[in-house]
Amino acid sequence: MVTSLFYPHSTSSHHENTSTRSLPTSISSSTNLCFSSRIFSLMASVPFKLYVNILGASFFFFFFFCCFCLGGACNESDASALLVFKRKIVQDPSGLLATWTTPESDCCTWEGVECDAAGRVVSLSRPGVFYDADNVPVETFMVGTLSSSLGDLPFLQVLDLSSLRYLQGRLPPELGKLSRLTTLSLHFNNLTGPIPSTFHDLVSLDKISLRSNSLSGPLPGSVFESFPSLATLDLSTNALGGNIPATIGRLANLTYLDLRGNRFSGGIPSDVGRLRNLRTLDFSENELTGSIPSSIGELSGLIYLDLKRNRLTGSIPSSVSKLGSSLRYLSLSENRLTGGLPPAVGALSGVRTILLEKNRLTGEIPSAVGNLTSVAGIFFSGNRFRGSIPATIGNLANLQALDLSRNRLSGGVPGELAKLRQLQSLDLSFNPTLCLGRVPAWLEGLNLFRLRLARTGLVGHLPEWLSSSSISVLDLSSNRLVGRLPRWIGKMSELSYLNLSSNGFRAAIPIEFQNLSLLMDLDLHSNRLTGHLWPIFTKKTQYPLGQFFSLDLSSNLFTGPLDDSLGSSPAMAPIETLKLSHNPLGGRIPNSLGELRELRVVELAGNSLSGGIPREVGECEHLRKIVLSDNNLSGRIPAEVINILGLEEFDVSKNRLKGHIPMHNVSFPAAFFGDNPGLCGAPLAPCKH
Repeated sequence: MVTSLFYPHSTSSHHENTSTRSLPTSISSSTNLCFSSRIFSLMASVPFKLYVNILGASFFFFFFFCCFCLGGACNESDASALLVFKRKIVQDPSGLLATWTTPESDCCTWEGVECDAAGRVVSLSRPGVFYDADNVPVETFMVGTLSSSLGDLPFLQVLDLSSLRYLQGRLPPELGKLSRLTTLSLHFNNLTGPIPSTFHDLVSLDKISLRSNSLSGPLPGSVFESFPSLATLDLSTNALGGNIPATIGRLANLTYLDLRGNRFSGGIPSDVGRLRNLRTLDFSENELTGSIPSSIGELSGLIYLDLKRNRLTGSIPSSVSKLGSSLRYLSLSENRLTGGLPPAVGALSGVRTILLEKNRLTGEIPSAVGNLTSVAGIFFSGNRFRGSIPATIGNLANLQALDLSRNRLSGGVPGELAKLRQLQSLDLSFNPTLCLGRVPAWLEGLNLFRLRLARTGLVGHLPEWLSSSSISVLDLSSNRLVGRLPRWIGKMSELSYLNLSSNGFRAAIPIEFQNLSLLMDLDLHSNRLTGHLWPIFTKKTQYPLGQFFSLDLSSNLFTGPLDDSLGSSPAMAPIETLKLSHNPLGGRIPNSLGELRELRVVELAGNSLSGGIPREVGECEHLRKIVLSDNNLSGRIPAEVINILGLEEFDVSKNRLKGHIPMHNVSFPAAFFGDNPGLCGAPLAPCKH
């Protein structure tokens, strides 16, 4: 899909190899060599008369080399520390520690353990994701706590207990004693509490990965004063807070810095600009405030910059132009940035994706955007840009996605965009002053996957060239399009999403509509469409594709009754949202509605429905919203329906229901039951016997 092209994960450790890391200085006990046989071979070449003279010396050498042969055996204290760790693990379903037996056994032969020549443990690697003999990834887990005994492995260089999922408890301060540790990988666990200040003693570290835990508290600034070799720091997706310490700028060798998905507040320290070796910087999804420091432009080798979903203010610094040809990904979306887009952004000749969505940027989009010759995705939606769309965008031969929606653009669409032969997704929606008039004819020459032109001033009829297009997502809602839905709409065989709501379409749904076998989301609300709904409910599918996920046909002139087999139609099986309100449907609510087990929202208000509320609806266990107001429903409210677990809204007002409202666990307002003269009981007045 197009989205995957423009929202890449950060580089480096997002997808890292979790297999055991080999150390050039380590040697497994199974590969220890005994050199005594070589010595005896050498002595065999010595003349016999010299044996007597060297008898004492040969005994000494024999003793020395025998001791050397035994030198690879595991250190006893290291073995004890590992077994203490094992005792803290209460579940190990895959037997990751099965070979860890007794202190008398050689721990250097245990799976996941590597030793040096002296028998000291230098690597402990038992990740929850590993590869089997066929190189297929296998996932497992362990339940337990991280023992402080691991701090008693003074020669440890690699500690990898990542992706075990249920490893919990605090980070032991004793880990700070591991002064030789180069790699600390504990990501994808359930560790809690703060990062110990003792970590400042881990002077040999080149990689820390603690992402996707539940760590909390501030970052101790002193920790970053003693990591001269640190290249990777990943603390993402935790609950860490406070300010980002300025001392982070002292990590001169840092290439990868990821703090996203925490609760950091305050400003971005200007000292970040001192990290001249940085390639990835991700501070997204925090609570950072203040402006983007101009020192960010000093990161001349930066490839990936993500600051989205913070509370940053001020303007985009023109110093970003210094990131030049190195930067590939820039996201400043969902902040509170103001001012214009600096023309200097055109100097980012290497950028592939640029996202500035949901800010408060103003002024015109500079023509310098046309200098972004490598860009594949431009996302500027949700700002206050005004003026015309720059014709220079037509120079972007690699552009695949252009989103300028929800701005204040005007002046139509420049014909130069017809040159964008790689364009797959175009969204100009909700620019009401764009005043397009007709759907631009030159769009026919593009191989579009997604076209969104909602509320852009379109008028007239649907252009017939759409029938031969490869468009999968089409949104032309909130315009002034008129006429019948054409029969050729059934030829749009790639459609998966269609939104023609809030227009002036009339007449019945053509039977050819049934040929839209890939359609999964349909929104036709607020038109003047008539006739029966069966061409929609019984359309063809290409299982599992083409089954409805959402369906909004409300506020039209469709007539009923609803077919009794509505719930058993293959096209309707997985539907989650069904909105048919404000149509003169009449008839009863079909019992088969209870067969739509994935339903979360059902709205049938103002449909002139009669009869009772089917008990079968109570079998839709995922329902969160039921709106049946303003009908002619009668009978009692089924307890099975009002007590669906998780139900948040149940509106049956303005009907003819009667009897006692069944006991229910959710506190619904009285207005949801009003104008039913025969109803009584909480939240209405008590029943009179």
